[in-house]
Amino acid sequence: MIEAAEARACFLSAGDADGLEGLLHENFRWTSHVGETFGRDEYIRRNTQGSVRWHSQRLGDVEVMVEGDTAVLHAEVTDVVGSGCEVETFQMPMTQVWVRQDDGWRCLAGHAGPRRT
Repeated sequence: MIEAAEARACFLSAGDADGLEGLLHENFRWTSHVGETFGRDEYIRRNTQGSVRWHSQRLGDVEVMVEGDTAVLHAEVTDVVGSGCEVETFQMPMTQVWVRQDDGWRCLAGHAGPRRT
């Protein structure tokens, strides 16, 4: 499951919409560090076609709890993002809920924040 979460971070950084779609559950929901919520299509669009470009996302202090076909991942993330010439690094807690399906783990929901730095 951790490998799936790390793959999601890599697809996010690469701006790979197809890769993200393959890891996100069809009922996916995300709550951003500023309280905005998105479904799967909007999340993918904002993170691959929007004005902000992801340079990297590193997962630290990862904890995973698994119960049957459901897993909850908590991590401290370090995000490097940019808009135009500005690049910014910030850290925050992140929680993701993953469900196991026949072909692997899919992220059902997540929440990032609050932003610490």
